Amino acid sequence: MGPSGSGKTTLLNVLAGQLMASPRLHLSGLLEVNGKPSSNKAYKFAYVRQEDLFFSQLTVRETLSLAAELQLPEILSVEERDEYVNSLLFKLGLVSCADSNVGDAKVRGISGGEKKRLSLACELIASPSVIYADEPTTGLDAFQAEKVMEALRQLAQDGHTVICSIHQPRGSVYFKFDDIVLLTEGKLVYAGPARDEPLAYFSRFGYTCPDHVNPAEFLADLISVDYSSAESVYLSQKRIDSLAESFLQRSSTILYASPLISREGYKKSKLQKRTIVKKKGGWWRQFWLLLRRAWMQASRDGPTNKVRARMSIASAIIFGSVFWRMGRSQTSIQDRMGLLQVAAINTAMAALTKTVGVFPKERAIVDRERAKGSYALGPYLLSKLIAEIPVGAAFPLMFGAVLYPMARLHPTLSRFGKFCGIVTVESFAASAMGLTVGAMVPTTEAAMAVGPSLMTVFIVFGGYYVNADNTPIIFRWIPRVSLIRWAFQGLCINEFSGLQFDHQHSFDIQTGEQALERLSFGGSRISDTVMAQSRILLFWYCTTYLLLEKKKPKYQQLELPNPEQTQQKIQLEPLETDLPPEKEQIKSTRQVESESPPLDMYNLEGAK
Repeated sequence: MGPSGSGKTTLLNVLAGQLMASPRLHLSGLLEVNGKPSSNKAYKFAYVRQEDLFFSQLTVRETLSLAAELQLPEILSVEERDEYVNSLLFKLGLVSCADSNVGDAKVRGISGGEKKRLSLACELIASPSVIYADEPTTGLDAFQAEKVMEALRQLAQDGHTVICSIHQPRGSVYFKFDDIVLLTEGKLVYAGPARDEPLAYFSRFGYTCPDHVNPAEFLADLISVDYSSAESVYLSQKRIDSLAESFLQRSSTILYASPLISREGYKKSKLQKRTIVKKKGGWWRQFWLLLRRAWMQASRDGPTNKVRARMSIASAIIFGSVFWRMGRSQTSIQDRMGLLQVAAINTAMAALTKTVGVFPKERAIVDRERAKGSYALGPYLLSKLIAEIPVGAAFPLMFGAVLYPMARLHPTLSRFGKFCGIVTVESFAASAMGLTVGAMVPTTEAAMAVGPSLMTVFIVFGGYYVNADNTPIIFRWIPRVSLIRWAFQGLCINEFSGLQFDHQHSFDIQTGEQALERLSFGGSRISDTVMAQSRILLFWYCTTYLLLEKKKPKYQQLELPNPEQTQQKIQLEPLETDLPPEKEQIKSTRQVESESPPLDMYNLEGAK
């Protein structure tokens, strides 16, 4: 516990091995699990972060079921898996909202407290020994915070080791903790039992907690810097330095963790435990599970799909009204080219904008799931591509179905089918480009800035504004990779080939082939443009794969401390006098029957 910026999340990340790697960072220390030097891979742990990220269109039950199918062994039957999910729903009080969509900022779903408990449930699927929770009450009201912390305490009583950071809890929440570590500005001020000992300890220095005051508020005020004036900053900083120095002078800091498992509680948790034989899911099994999730997310996103459908139809009506029933005059040649160019631009921008607005958020979820080893990157990308084909193809078809007859483009059914096919392939290529942009930049805002800017370059070299034959040599490669250019070329070939125009002068364009020659599209075929768009789509997908693989979260390795440095030890171990008589029997039984035993000890020496 401590004020903002005190180092709570950093310490929690170090203990969980989740501190992001950086060449400028040096991390040294000794982490002991059950008395032996080890890494976080030696035991199963769960990390509940401050941000609750889920696929918004899935229900609570579907979210847990899919997580269970990805993480639990394949040999478990559907009935056993459903029973396991139902037990988690009951355990964390999610039964009432089990069939409600999780929701997001666009669609109302479950409450913040329920999302936090769902995060706990998803992490508990793998039966972790240790549960880390980074400020689990952030953004919750007092009642929801109480419910979340009660769920964590119940997990501790069921045999899990629960370590969490918290800012300033209410009194009822504070008294749920057994032990507490007080941090301020990265300094250790106190470590020990949480009930009465902190108040007694600080009273030795003249800091007495008034009656009927929340101890958490008293401790938070005591170790916080008051920035109201220069004098208050000096006095509070001096007080904090003095308290930290006093605590540092203690040669060894021993933090006793009160045992919470009784014989009845242990038997209850033992009955709920299942014998799990680990069997890693295969590539195709991961693919089908992720395909089902991606399809549910894409098909159920009603608000987004409705907006995209309305915008496709509205833009088609606007363009069709501007280019209403074009004839065969000489001026209609320019009109046709302009219409086909804006059709290519509109289709690409719509697909790109949708993807870059969604994928960066989804990538954060995928990074967390991949860090836990739930699935590989290949099945995820392939499932996402296939799941979005039906939904993604619907909007270009709507656009073409409205625009084509209004503008009276080449009036044959085969030409109409080719028109819709070209813009559909272009839409998928633009979506693939949006995935690459989303994988390249860290946030949605950055993606929204980079994506349209890159598309603007492709529009300039799209074949309408700059003729390919007049493009400077150093830019000749851009039209070849411009999805706008290939879509525009395919649409022009589809429209102008075989078309006859009215003419009065010898220099007038008489046939569509002559118009194609002026655009430098002569001799090309529609199949060539579709193949080029397919290569662009494949290029962007491969680039996305490589970027996501390269940007896979990497965590800072913990190096052994320098023996010459001053070391401080924080131990968390059972207090022998508080254990029930059957303590040794329970402990030995737990070591044999539990796949990952609860954490008994942490030694953190010389950590920086």
